[in-house]
Amino acid sequence: MTTRSEPEPSLDAIMSERRHLTNLAYRLLGSLAEAEDAVQETYTRWYAMSREEQDAIRSPGAWLTTVAGRVCLNVLGSARARRETYVGEWIPEPLPDGAVTDPADRVTLDESVSLAFMVVLESMTPAERVAFVLHDVFCHSFAEVAEIVGRSPAACRQLASSARRRVRASRPSLTTPAARSAGVVRDFKQAWEAKDIDALIGLLDPDAKAIADGGGLAVTFPHPIEGGEQIARAWVEIARLRPDDMTFLECAVNGQPGLVARQDGVVVTVFAFEVADDRIKNIWVVRNPDKLRRWTTTGIA
Repeated sequence: MTTRSEPEPSLDAIMSERRHLTNLAYRLLGSLAEAEDAVQETYTRWYAMSREEQDAIRSPGAWLTTVAGRVCLNVLGSARARRETYVGEWIPEPLPDGAVTDPADRVTLDESVSLAFMVVLESMTPAERVAFVLHDVFCHSFAEVAEIVGRSPAACRQLASSARRRVRASRPSLTTPAARSAGVVRDFKQAWEAKDIDALIGLLDPDAKAIADGGGLAVTFPHPIEGGEQIARAWVEIARLRPDDMTFLECAVNGQPGLVARQDGVVVTVFAFEVADDRIKNIWVVRNPDKLRRWTTTGIA
């Protein structure tokens, strides 16, 4: 990394990078808790350096991004092994608006953080994910990506290209604008509460899929449910078994229209949707309480 001697960067200048690092780390890891740990580790390494070493760094922001990327790459490698023993399906941690109180740690909720997009990122190898997110989402050059991934710029270009193909293959041919998606989710909620199976089938794509994540800590369906009619029947059965004190609320999930189930003042389930051609194509159900802590601290619950 090119260096030069200059005054020590101010604390404000260093800490102003925190939000960027948190946004990067969440997209790379799919867990805000792990992202915050990765950012903390990055700053720990910065402050472990001597004053002379800090002075020698030409761009502290670039240094922090490089270190955060490497930390996340290491975490992704170990996470793949951990998820092989995870109970049931693993879904990225869903985020409500205002998932953290400190603006410096807040994740920008745009299309690059929708749960549909995050699920596709999970299908990539660690190196593909890092190369793609850094280049395509955060606009870093392949030379910068190479320094993080430890491969040549040409190899990183190939990694990002492979990841891009995965994204294109998973993307619906006819996307539905957010406002119309919200209407579809609202209609789904009403049909669900009414136990109207025909209405539910009409709102679901015939090839729709529903996946649930309980992490072994909450009861849920253990395997994906495939097919609109099968999902509709399962949701009617869920409605029949719903406790009297459980309520459903419309709420943004990772910036997209979704639902939450609340019981005794606590959010116990988050439902995220992918809507294409005005029909629900995917439903992700998160019931693992470890992934829902942010929902109780944001005022939603």
